[in-house]
Amino acid sequence: MTAPLIQLSDVHVTHRARSGGLLARDRVHALTGADLTLAPGETLGVVGESGCGKSTLAKVLVGVQRPTSGTVTFRGRDLWTMPPARRRTEIGTRTGMIFQDPSTALNRRLPIRQILRDPLDVHRRGTPAERDARVRELMDLVGLPKALADGLPGQLSGGQRQRVAIARALALEPDLVVADEPTSALDVSVRAQILNLLLDLKERLGLALVFVSHDIQTVRRMSDRVITMYLGRIVEEAPAAEILDRARHPYTRALFSATPGLLDPIDPIPLAGPVPSATRPPSGCPFRTRCWKADDVCAETMPDTEPAGTGHLFRCHHPVDEGESTHELATQAATQAAATARTPAAATAEHLRERP
Repeated sequence: MTAPLIQLSDVHVTHRARSGGLLARDRVHALTGADLTLAPGETLGVVGESGCGKSTLAKVLVGVQRPTSGTVTFRGRDLWTMPPARRRTEIGTRTGMIFQDPSTALNRRLPIRQILRDPLDVHRRGTPAERDARVRELMDLVGLPKALADGLPGQLSGGQRQRVAIARALALEPDLVVADEPTSALDVSVRAQILNLLLDLKERLGLALVFVSHDIQTVRRMSDRVITMYLGRIVEEAPAAEILDRARHPYTRALFSATPGLLDPIDPIPLAGPVPSATRPPSGCPFRTRCWKADDVCAETMPDTEPAGTGHLFRCHHPVDEGESTHELATQAATQAAATARTPAAATAEHLRERP
């Protein structure tokens, strides 16, 4: 079996918030109990609502965010027990990151040639002539005309800027590239070009890729495995081929039910109530406040991780049964929401009848 490229074990990330009392600030639970393994050459998709911890997970994977607790192991070595200089070299040369907005990710005062050469200069790769040759190679790799080498980022289109960002992430021939919403700032036609480019580069270079996105169908297409995050927790992990119809966690099914498809009409599963605050997460299962299956057990304990087949794990006390359709789940959720909405009204009517 191939040794994992990177492994997270019970990783927590908490931040001190501006809210709270005078002496004790609230804490934001950005990532809670994350366990994750990524193999060389594998593509992992990460999905979830805004604020669920996707970007925090991405930062942990590339060594930008230090965990509050837990361990991050890169090629068998604990990342945060390394000396700082060695960690910078290990992560700086073995990982790359593609950010959401290329217009802010690139230094607008530097020409493209210098932007691509910077990682090579910082890590002293090769001679000056070899670095210039590598810049030309990178531009050719991502399909950028050589005439743009002396241009500034503001003179390029959005798609060209993102190609520069991809080329910069590949400059040091990394083992892992983390793409955090790499196409959300682009229009549809350019988005397709960038996604095809990433797929092509992954195959040609043998990269491990972590693809973070709100575009669930794209994640499913790009990935070997998909993890679903909710309120800082990984609640399900499944092969990409199974995530649409065989997901067992109610939140995963609700998330994918709201995604339009070309062949099937959209049939969203309704979720009642707002997303809970990350400073005061609910007891037990974090999804229970919006789940149509929740009961007292869900409020008392966090469910353990359960297997549902090869490479398929989930955390839920009342998982979706295999074979249940999205339409059946949408009907269940709507019925539960209607019953919940009637309960306060019924109680008020009963109270009025009892008044003298």
